[in-house]
Amino acid sequence: MSPTPLPPPHESDAPRDLVGIGIGPFNLSLAALAHPLPELDSVFYEQRPGFDWHPGLLIDGATLQVPFLADLVTLADPASPWSFLNYLKDRDRLFPFYFAERFHMQRAEYDAYCRWVAGRLPGLHFGHQVDVVRWNPERTLFEVDFTQLDSEGEAEALGRTYARNIVLGVGTAPHIPEPLKPLVDAPGVPVIHAADYLAHRERFLTAEHITVIGAGQSGAEVFLDLLRNRPAGREKIHWLARTEAFAPMEYSKLGLEHFTPDYTRYFHALTEPVRDRLVAAQWQLHKGIDADTIAAIHDELYRRTLHGGWPDAVLTPAVTVRTAGSVATTKVELHLEHGQQGARTRLITDAVVLATGYRERPLGQILAGLDPYLRRDYAERPRIDDQFRLLLDPSVTGRVHVQNAELHTHGVGAPDLGLAAWRSATILNSLTGKDPYPLPRRTAFTTFGLDPHSQVPPARHTAQTLTPLADGR
Repeated sequence: MSPTPLPPPHESDAPRDLVGIGIGPFNLSLAALAHPLPELDSVFYEQRPGFDWHPGLLIDGATLQVPFLADLVTLADPASPWSFLNYLKDRDRLFPFYFAERFHMQRAEYDAYCRWVAGRLPGLHFGHQVDVVRWNPERTLFEVDFTQLDSEGEAEALGRTYARNIVLGVGTAPHIPEPLKPLVDAPGVPVIHAADYLAHRERFLTAEHITVIGAGQSGAEVFLDLLRNRPAGREKIHWLARTEAFAPMEYSKLGLEHFTPDYTRYFHALTEPVRDRLVAAQWQLHKGIDADTIAAIHDELYRRTLHGGWPDAVLTPAVTVRTAGSVATTKVELHLEHGQQGARTRLITDAVVLATGYRERPLGQILAGLDPYLRRDYAERPRIDDQFRLLLDPSVTGRVHVQNAELHTHGVGAPDLGLAAWRSATILNSLTGKDPYPLPRRTAFTTFGLDPHSQVPPARHTAQTLTPLADGR
């Protein structure tokens, strides 16, 4: 039976000043800071039916790795009505939070806070899937084609919006290592990404043997949750990591200055090869494990030795999965290699949780209509300026800004919640040509380069003119 044809697209001729694509924390931050600016008529589209932030990892007790001041708005506008503290006040929880003396909020609480903002901000349209963005040279506007989805996620109507400017905040997607991709899609084989952990938790707790792969924060939290809920002496858990150790995240005060606007500006000014080398080398700045989580894991393991014996848990770093396959449709066979020993072995397990991180969502499909105008680097990635704006052909007078798609140009702070409000404010200052959100000129004690002035921005925002690139791209 062929699907029912969709009606022709509904077109709104009145152009918007700003169309945001995706409503995760970063574009929600932008929407909150844009809300009081009368000169910006903005709208935001999200294909999901509502705000939903990593629901599979809202494990009881799991906390954010940034302080509560890293909410959607505070580090740009402490007086904003969309702050976390105002959320607590609205919920009559300000005094309990005060006495709790918690600098880091729980993940579930951050999700609830974002839902509170998303439920009150105007101009947010959930259940709208953006299909493509094109440049209309006759109207000197962007065309944004979208599909409106019903409650079941099925297409029910087409639409088109015209925009002077675009902000892409489509987020990241779970990364599945190549050897395990066939097993994730296979029926009956319990192999999941940690992003779906809570939805499958009860099934995993009853599995005979479990393997967790990945030594970042998510892997540590999943391992700890499983360990705490398995019987003593019969834990039967393997925790495997590709990294050389179960390493703590760099959390020294000077180390954290890599997540400041100062470092972001310094990093952006470096050459492409140097930036690529640094991103690969700085994994411990954002992919390590919180020291409290490491301590909690060790405490739990130690507690299980108090009456003699050792827990049946194997923690092995420096291991990669070469190949994998199903055994008797219900078990998984992992072929492992130890990088330091050069040894190989195999492991039979009943369930696998892949805490293998996330990757930036490819922008190719959404930006297919802009591809002829895009400027790319030598690795064919989009070039992005210091205002988080894609470099486009000068014939395109509109702007396309990005959020959390600029790791290769702006460094490890790109996915960090602590820079969300600053980046949103930078984008809004750039769009308006004003300073509705005056930003600090200096944010770090560290001087990252030999010229201390290179990481300090001009005293006031000034519009920048794009110049042709030497290589013609």
